[in-house]
Amino acid sequence: QLQFVESGGGLVQPGGSLRLSCAASGFTLNYYAIVWFRQAPGKEREGVLCISSSDLTTYYVDSVKGRFTISRDDAKNTVYLQMNSLKSEDSARYYCAREPYFACSDSVRSSMREYDYWGQGTQVTVSS
Repeated sequence: QLQFVESGGGLVQPGGSLRLSCAASGFTLNYYAIVWFRQAPGKEREGVLCISSSDLTTYYVDSVKGRFTISRDDAKNTVYLQMNSLKSEDSARYYCAREPYFACSDSVRSSMREYDYWGQGTQVTVSS
């Protein structure tokens, strides 16, 4: 059974850091590009950044450049999202999703259905 399990979310103060994990099972993660999305209450889900099968990063949100990095551990079949200098506007539920290709698209795809597998998400709350 193909699935993702995200973990690592929680409550953190502004300026703090969190590392989210996206563990895959049922398929080999490094054959695909993986995208981190987030969705805040009352807002649309937005793509944040993507890592290709060759470890190239594509950012979809300018505000996280210099603060968020994405990486993968193929031995653990896991993708990570390191988030530093967190701000209140980063508060959201974070999801990982699989691109059905080895490369990241230049921009977030027009339909979420184009990402073929999703995790259940992990909540990140940035608050003092």
